[in-house]
Amino acid sequence: MELQTLDWIIIAIFLVLILGIGLSYTRQAGKNVENFFLGGRKLPWWLAGTSMVATTFAADTPLLVTELVAKNGVSGNWLWWNGLIGGMLATFFFAHFWRKANIVTDVELSELRYSGKPAAFLRGFKAVYLGIFLNSVVIAWVNVALGALLHVFFGIPESQLIFYLAGAMFLVMIYSSLSGLLGVVITDFIQFFIAMTGCIVLAVLVVNSEQIGGISGLQEKLPAATFQFFPSIEFSTQSIVETSQVLGISLATFFAFVGVQWWASWYPGAEPGGGGYVAQRMMSAKNEEHAVKATLFFQIAHYALRPWPWIMVGLCALVLYPDLGVSDKKLGYALAMQEFLPTGLKGLLLVAFFAAYMSTISTQLNWGTRFFRPDANQKELVMASRVNTFLLMLVALVVTAQIETLEAAFKFMIGCGAGLGAVVLVAD
Repeated sequence: MELQTLDWIIIAIFLVLILGIGLSYTRQAGKNVENFFLGGRKLPWWLAGTSMVATTFAADTPLLVTELVAKNGVSGNWLWWNGLIGGMLATFFFAHFWRKANIVTDVELSELRYSGKPAAFLRGFKAVYLGIFLNSVVIAWVNVALGALLHVFFGIPESQLIFYLAGAMFLVMIYSSLSGLLGVVITDFIQFFIAMTGCIVLAVLVVNSEQIGGISGLQEKLPAATFQFFPSIEFSTQSIVETSQVLGISLATFFAFVGVQWWASWYPGAEPGGGGYVAQRMMSAKNEEHAVKATLFFQIAHYALRPWPWIMVGLCALVLYPDLGVSDKKLGYALAMQEFLPTGLKGLLLVAFFAAYMSTISTQLNWGTRFFRPDANQKELVMASRVNTFLLMLVALVVTAQIETLEAAFKFMIGCGAGLGAVVLVAD
């Protein structure tokens, strides 16, 4: 697909704007680690909350939702919607404690609560396992999703995608390592509204197209079970019962979702006690009240509001592109972008996806740059954080080359986080 001049102008303006923001906050971020990681602890709830939502919106999320809808209809989203239970626990019980703790990173809490070599080991383990290993998997599947868009929109051969992704990550690394959290949060705010505007416009255009014929036309063209909101409970020994229209789960799996998984598992953005970049935003809020409000706004927007434009396009993709293979279902979203967006809006939605990509990658890089020498001076810690940003980018690129499908990466992440939630809750 060829982009027109207007599309390229929109993309260029966005990139210049983002780099400009990053450069403008460089001096402030370099003062100390509190400014670098927490933006000086002065974020209002609406800015911190929007940054949380923006971070969980990357190029992978609409494509992953499209995959889940193609496989199990609307109910397929309960594979991640069940995380809301743990999210509410983080909101009403842990958020004010994170802000009250007055720490810089979540791993620092380990040495406040515990002492001696066990505390140092726990801090180091969390930094490596969560900050590097699992974090690099998150960055990698975001890269895979962006790669799918680049392949569809620009015809870039799959064998060359890794080089383009490296360039994109390098751009993000520059402004995230220079500007620290404050620059990341400001760009998050801009990127989120650009991204959601583009996604809503796409959903309206696709649903009201001649091929679909509005909501009523979509309902006529798909089986009624596809629109079922809740999974079906199956009396089966299988945990997940694979169907083409509705998510089927065993009774044991249902009770695991409701009674166990939300507190026993660790997943980025859905940590049962808060943690990762969510805790980072809590700790960067003005005060405890702002921390709670920011986290509540995040839960509402993340689970109840933001997914629906993606779900609508995912449902329409079932009608529009029925011949896509299992591993290519995620491309339905990109193909809809290619087919239905006019000149100018193509550039806007591409910017939206680049914005979402950059929002997630910048936060993951900023949060993942844990430091092991709390006794070092402020300049050394800031410099180490910037170096670690670069090293984390390299690790994530290696992991990117190993991922084939978004769903496989998602399930791998869930498996790696199994059991960690309970440990994190106890440690916190």
